[in-house]
Amino acid sequence: MLHTPLWKRVIVLALCAWGILASAPNLFYTEVEAHNDAAAAIAKAEGVASEDQAADLAKWPGALPSALVNLGLDLRGGAHLLAEVQVEDVYAQRMDALWPEVRDALKDVRDQVGNVRRQPSVPGVLRLTVSNVDGLAVAVEKVKALATPVVSLTGIGSDDIVVTVDGADIVVELSEAERAATDSRTIQQSLEIIRRRVDEVGTREPTIQRQGTDRILIQVPGIGSAAELKALIGTTAKLTFNPVVGRTTDPAAEAGARNLLLPSTDEKDVYYIVEETPVVSGDELTDAQPSFDQNGRPAVTFRFNPSGARKFGDYTAENIGEPFAIVLDSEVISAPTIQSHISGGSGIITGTFTIEESTELAVLLRAGALPAKMNFLEERTVGPELGQDSIDAGTVAGIVAIAAVALYMLASYGLFGLFANLALMINIALIFAALSTIGGTLTLPGIGGIVLTIGMAVDANVLVYERIREELRIAKSPARAIELGYERALSAIIDANLTTLITAGALFFFGAGPVRGFAIVLGIGIVSSVFTAIYVTRFFIEVWLNWRQPKTMIL
Repeated sequence: MLHTPLWKRVIVLALCAWGILASAPNLFYTEVEAHNDAAAAIAKAEGVASEDQAADLAKWPGALPSALVNLGLDLRGGAHLLAEVQVEDVYAQRMDALWPEVRDALKDVRDQVGNVRRQPSVPGVLRLTVSNVDGLAVAVEKVKALATPVVSLTGIGSDDIVVTVDGADIVVELSEAERAATDSRTIQQSLEIIRRRVDEVGTREPTIQRQGTDRILIQVPGIGSAAELKALIGTTAKLTFNPVVGRTTDPAAEAGARNLLLPSTDEKDVYYIVEETPVVSGDELTDAQPSFDQNGRPAVTFRFNPSGARKFGDYTAENIGEPFAIVLDSEVISAPTIQSHISGGSGIITGTFTIEESTELAVLLRAGALPAKMNFLEERTVGPELGQDSIDAGTVAGIVAIAAVALYMLASYGLFGLFANLALMINIALIFAALSTIGGTLTLPGIGGIVLTIGMAVDANVLVYERIREELRIAKSPARAIELGYERALSAIIDANLTTLITAGALFFFGAGPVRGFAIVLGIGIVSSVFTAIYVTRFFIEVWLNWRQPKTMIL
């Protein structure tokens, strides 16, 4: 007789029960999805439900699992965008940020260079003059000393800025190596920020990848329209803290050189004149959370990194009694007066927010500001009816594959083939359960991965059964033949599936979009196939053997 420890049997049965329960919601996809949407809407409304929401909520029992497999763009429809990143914007930002450093560096040699002034120039170029032309060479050397090595493999040995003399002007701009490195960093940063923004609002497994040198492809399944996605991604949420120069009600007031005239969102028909160069920016934020101020109004708390905290603390210590502006996307949302030295690098943004607006602002600030403007070159919405055709075709392929494999196993191994077929059904349930639990996305290639897994799933059973047949031929008892069959087939099963798992891992790490979806399904399928072949079919065989206790057996 075969005997497996009780704890192993309990684990096997528990995993099988979990797989069946967790995959079951996908059989009632529309009802469960309506239930989940209603539950989310009711939670957002703090427990208040409309009649329609209550009806949708009742479509699925709350005590049962309700996680669903996300359907990809090719199965469900969604939004597709192709965006071009304006990397030139970053060059201009770099030069604007460099100007205070240049000005401070030349203060040390003011007796030789005289007064330093910034001159108008094209974006991405810093042009300045010194009042004492005889000190031009000294000024150039001081500015050159601000150069740092380029941080990239292709820019080794190069400096980040190039300093030249044009007549009586000093011209500073990024070097070619630094421009290339900046382009790469800007695209990578944009990719990450877009991914965080899309993930933060609840959509999962989007396809976000670089195309060419300055373009990004964005595909998000299940979202209503390309316009909705564009609105989410295009929101800049650029936060800065700027010194206040003045306040006016004239929208046409002259701001002055290196100053900005910005409207106030808190005060009607009020405009603030602020310095163009901020004290600290949202890039130095490490966290932002929705909160309430001392009056119980929605607000956003924030925290700076050490560098931002130091600059923010120094500025507040030196400007007690002066106002400073909190600027969000070129609008002054608050202009408090500095009452005391603000140390610790944390603070609160107040304004006329609703709870939803404060939550959305915190999400956008945590994700960070897009480093450069994006132009959308292509946008389209993929209708769900096209995806339904793919689902129908994939369903037919899956049914045909299951039927063919099941008939083959029954014809070849009889009762043991039936055990393998039952394990195959549990294997498919485990795949969907795992995808539902981790929030994985099923695409058309993913359906191909499931069909492939169906064929591979019984491969391990074939190895075991053929081993059992060999042991029966040399007059082993049924129990001993089954035990030896599993023991001697185990190494071959592990080796065969391990190599396929390595291939799936390579596809996942080096692939993108649907290729990664295929790799995820294949990887999960391999693990579940090995589990069902080694443990589930053995459990069925053990129960049958201990019940019937045959003296001989033909397989």
